[in-house]
Amino acid sequence: MRKQYGKVANLKDQQRQKRRLTIRAKINGTSERPRICAVRSNKHITVQVIDDTKSVTLCTVSTFGKAAAADSCNKDGAKKVGAKVAALMKSKNLNAAVFDRAGYRYTGVIAALVESIRESGIQV
Repeated sequence: MRKQYGKVANLKDQQRQKRRLTIRAKINGTSERPRICAVRSNKHITVQVIDDTKSVTLCTVSTFGKAAAADSCNKDGAKKVGAKVAALMKSKNLNAAVFDRAGYRYTGVIAALVESIRESGIQV
């Protein structure tokens, strides 16, 4: 599963890919405590709740598409996405999760997303 770093053209992307793989080697989601994976771009944010033992995505929330939770990828949009993720998790009787930051720094949008999930009652 390890990707070669030389194939990624940008140095910053190579470093993020290396951090992502290091984090992913340590974090594993189960059916009782799934993994919340956040992917961020300049315009959008996508969050998946994943059960790694069955290799199944339990739910997905994003800022684009028909069921968009917010308009943009800023802190307010991240709070709305986090609240919707927590509501979907509660509807599936999931009260705890592990967070996979996918190599991004834990500041700004990513931190606002996790704080919103925690405020909604999910133990992260």
